[in-house]
Amino acid sequence: MTQSLWFFGARLNIVADHTTTGGKYDLIEGYFPPGSQTPPHRHTRYSEQLYVLEGEFTVWAGENKVVLSEGESFLIPIGTTHVVAALGNQPARGLVVAAPSAFARLIAAVGTLDETEPPDMELAERISAEIGDEILGPLGALPFADATNP
Repeated sequence: MTQSLWFFGARLNIVADHTTTGGKYDLIEGYFPPGSQTPPHRHTRYSEQLYVLEGEFTVWAGENKVVLSEGESFLIPIGTTHVVAALGNQPARGLVVAAPSAFARLIAAVGTLDETEPPDMELAERISAEIGDEILGPLGALPFADATNP
């Protein structure tokens, strides 16, 4: 039951969601084109575990900056403001486990089939509020003032 959608510049495949996991987690495979990143955000009701399959992800989580390579993993605890990015000229691909299940609901509601179609921000804000997500800035912004320093 894989569902594949564009979501804030990344191609996300919903591999498992509440319908197959009893609400315990979502499993998402993500492809980030070179230079793409999420807006600053936080999840107030679920954690997010990122595992790198290919390429490299830069993650700003709270006041920390980590660079993850293939085979590395990083836990973003509930309530942590964060940004995930594929910097440079190479794409990145990874797995995200969001537990308990909620993130896949947002992707399914707001994601688009066409990468050039912008997301419905009113719907994104409504669903985000329902699942406890907070979008804290625009695409390209970082989660804290001095985010360029590790």
